[in-house]
Order: sequence, then structure tokens, then C-alpha cells
Amino acid sequence: MHARDEELVRRAQGGDRNAVDSLLRRHYDKIRAVVHRIVINTHDAEDATQTALIAIARGIASFDGRSSLSTWMYRIATNAAIDEVRRIRRRPLPTDDDVQLNQMTTDSNEATVTQMTVVQALRELPEEFRTALVLRHVADLEYEDIAAIQNVPVGTVRSRLSRAREQMARLIADSEGLGQNGNESHRGHRQTEDPEDSQ
Repeated sequence: MHARDEELVRRAQGGDRNAVDSLLRRHYDKIRAVVHRIVINTHDAEDATQTALIAIARGIASFDGRSSLSTWMYRIATNAAIDEVRRIRRRPLPTDDDVQLNQMTTDSNEATVTQMTVVQALRELPEEFRTALVLRHVADLEYEDIAAIQNVPVGTVRSRLSRAREQMARLIADSEGLGQNGNESHRGHRQTEDPEDSQ
């Protein structure tokens, strides 16, 4: 654990509310990014982020250090995000992201269009694939940490990541209208896989 985090955890567990606030501020950006990539919908992702932060603040007293602080926090954030996704599925309403994506199509900026395509592809991935991908590439977690969060063997994490990347490549190729040429894009994405995946 980072020395600063260790000090803040010790103070937070002693009842120092300012230390809790400092911990949340230090990790807020990564927690928010993880939740947003899993939930996708902006408004609901903000709700899930707040739920995660509250759970972290309430649970810090019971943090025992058996996992790293970041892994513990991401487990809470992931659970909050997945709960939100499942709640969303029970109410099929249009999302504010749909409006944003429609507005983005009027922007000729290539980076914006690419970002939109990636978001659309992420939305199509199975929940467990999307979560593994986000934890690896947004949270920068090791395979062992992702396995602990998803409660699966490390081999399952590797398989999910591999299949998630394959599906992302195919979905992006399809959305860009590459058709048969999508195979070239697919091969290009395979070249960017984690070296560890081939071990």
C-alpha cells in the first residue's frame, strides 16, 4: 500500500473523517472511470459512483489489508456498477448517452467518432467481459486482482480478456462498415494484446 494511503487508512479507521475524505479524493478519478466504463450510461454511472464512494467510506473501518487498498476499492466499485447495470436492465428507457452519441455524430473530429465507436462496442460486450476489460485497461489491475474481484480463476480472466478484445475488434469493424475487410482490423487489434496474455 502507498505510504500516504496507509497513513490515511490508519487515521480513517481511528474515526478521522478528514482522512476518509482524503482517501476518496485520491482515488475518485479511477473509481469513477471504472464505474463509467462498466455502466456506460452517464447519469446512472454517476449514481453508481456515489453508491460506491458511500460504501467505501462506510466500509473502511473493516478494511483488513488482506488485499491491496485499490483492489478492495475496485471490488466495491465494480459491485456497485454491476448492480446498477442489472437495475437498468429492468427499466428499458432511453439513456442520456444515446442523445449524446447522436449529437456526437455531427462532429467531424475523427477522435470523437472513434470514442463513440468504442463506447458503442463496450455497451455490446457481456457484462463479465466488459468488467474484466475495464479493470485491466482502466484500473490497470493485475490478473490476480481481477480474478479476486470477479471471484474466478486467473485463467478465466485471461480468457475473458482475450474474448472481449476479439469481440471489441469485430464490433468496431462492423460499426465502421468494414465488412470483409474487418478481418484486417481484427488482426490489428490482436497485435495490441497484453504480452502476458500469451504466457
